[in-house]
Amino acid sequence: MTKLTSAGTFALGGRMVNRMGYGAMQLAGPGVFGPPRDHDQAIAVLREAVASGVDHIDTSDFYGPHVVNQLIREALHPYPAGLTIVTKVGAVRGADASWNPAQKPAELARGVEDNLKNLGVDAIDVVNFRITGAVHHPTERSIAEVVCVQNHYNLVHRDDDTLIDELAGLGIAYVPFFPLGGFSPLQSSALSDVAAELGATPMQTALAWLLRRAPNVLLIPGTSSLGHLRENLAAAELHLPDDALAKLNAIGGK
Repeated sequence: MTKLTSAGTFALGGRMVNRMGYGAMQLAGPGVFGPPRDHDQAIAVLREAVASGVDHIDTSDFYGPHVVNQLIREALHPYPAGLTIVTKVGAVRGADASWNPAQKPAELARGVEDNLKNLGVDAIDVVNFRITGAVHHPTERSIAEVVCVQNHYNLVHRDDDTLIDELAGLGIAYVPFFPLGGFSPLQSSALSDVAAELGATPMQTALAWLLRRAPNVLLIPGTSSLGHLRENLAAAELHLPDDALAKLNAIGGK
């Protein structure tokens, strides 16, 4: 079994979590809307993730909507000690599967309540405020304590390089979404070449690079496949020698 502790741990909301976690968004149906294609497989993925050592699951009640949180509750409740569930508010889904802002105080409160209800908990470990199209910045600590920042970041999309280093100095976790490219998977001949040299897949190599990027980076790669889950988690043990790291670093500069 993969040893997720090989990638180290970092503080998240007063809890220490393994740096390799799991993002549950893809458990919903196509377009992150409606029920999963395979309900039993979704339950199996969640249970295997936790059995493999994942102690940080990222979710939201607007995934589905409601579907993903209900799957998490069905698969894992009562939740094991040490499991940190991170959710987000700030949006709702339309009947046409659209993503719509919901950022007024009453809407945010309702979002928290919906997460509590569908996860079956009395309190949520960490709540992210999702502002569509915005890049979150630690100056928002003037409003409330910030324990993590989620932004789009991966091997080829590196606009947040300076922010990641700033957050590391503040002891704040950085959690990249779309770490593997999201709806358009990463494609790079240089990445494929390095992966072949390492005997790994390009996606595993891209995840390993993120783990090397900074100690405060926490990963939440998502999948609805048991096979892909195992591949993703195995990246926690993938060692990147310095020459491979240099080749990968160069990709972001092109």
